[in-house]
Amino acid sequence: MRFADVTRRLAGLGGAKWAVYSEARARIAKGADIIEMTIGEPDVPVPAHLVCATVDALHAGRTAYSNGRGEAALLDALAARYSARWPRRFVPENFLTFPGTQTALYACVAAMAEAGDEVLVGDPMYATYEGVIRASGAEVVPVPLRAEHGFRMQAADLAARITPRSRAILLTSPHNPTGAILTRQDLQAIGELAMAHDLWILSDEVYEELVFDGVPYTSPLALPEIADRVVSVASISKSHAAPGFRSGWCVGPEAFCAALLPLSETMLFGNQPFIADMTTKAIRDGSSVAAEMTGRFQARARRLTERVTAATTLNVAMPEAGMFCLIETPATGMAGEAYAWDLLDHGVAVMPGTSFGDGLHNWVRVALTIEDGAFDHAVERIIRHARAHGAVRQEGAA
Repeated sequence: MRFADVTRRLAGLGGAKWAVYSEARARIAKGADIIEMTIGEPDVPVPAHLVCATVDALHAGRTAYSNGRGEAALLDALAARYSARWPRRFVPENFLTFPGTQTALYACVAAMAEAGDEVLVGDPMYATYEGVIRASGAEVVPVPLRAEHGFRMQAADLAARITPRSRAILLTSPHNPTGAILTRQDLQAIGELAMAHDLWILSDEVYEELVFDGVPYTSPLALPEIADRVVSVASISKSHAAPGFRSGWCVGPEAFCAALLPLSETMLFGNQPFIADMTTKAIRDGSSVAAEMTGRFQARARRLTERVTAATTLNVAMPEAGMFCLIETPATGMAGEAYAWDLLDHGVAVMPGTSFGDGLHNWVRVALTIEDGAFDHAVERIIRHARAHGAVRQEGAA
């Protein structure tokens, strides 16, 4: 039997990236003592008032078909939120709702690029980005995000990779997996290139509410000169600890959303009304868990950085936001992939950096989302493992 070409383009871009995670789960199921620091699940349950709002909506019969763009109350709530957040006026026509950020990304890329086109994206990148771009038929053009620049995309690196086939720039800020945040100056420089070459900017902002204390944050949505070419996607998965509800949206120019609507309707025809009602409450009330989660993640990242740096010669990149920290591994004599598998044998599961692109060949990603006791135990295991492999800091060394 024949398969469509999209299956070839996506071959190898699914579960293979999560092999260490899957093996860790299999070993744990057999009784192994392994501390998981792989995936980014919020470290608290969905707030009870949001669960109640969902149940109330179900009992109220909110289970019929939705509007293709999304429920009116949710669109109004999103417009009010973004108008209050950025120095622009947003209206319901600037939004489409989707079942999570991932679906919004898929739809938006499909509306921006197709076979023969190119999409520029930072390397490292979130594990699904390559698949989202290749599904459209477009080619992925990696732009290096260098540790010496704090893993922030540099306009010069971007400019060097723009061609006549370029159609869009996919940004992530706050970034997964590095936790880096693009500055306003970074965004202005990237915006100038987008204007000069007539490119879309697609900005994944799902971690917007998990920015660490003292770190300024802005969005390309805040830059009026590029408002006609910026589309942002987000959801309540991280901010409201509700990943399983699959409730997200895109925000962009009215003309873009109108053009995207038929594709959105073909995919899903709006989000489920009972979930939309819960999301409306979440957006209007604000998050009751984001601030405390962010504080815990920042404290854990700081402890990991300070303890590992003091005790070993491993390099830890302190994030500015999000749920993850990066550890550079060559001091152990191993690149990231080999290190992750070897550390698994010593009771800690982390993600190889190569799951997020070639740019993290010598790094691993560590989740900050496990409770403090297990987290501190895992840090001690990481230190013992590093020392056993010669990554030992001499007493008195800086």
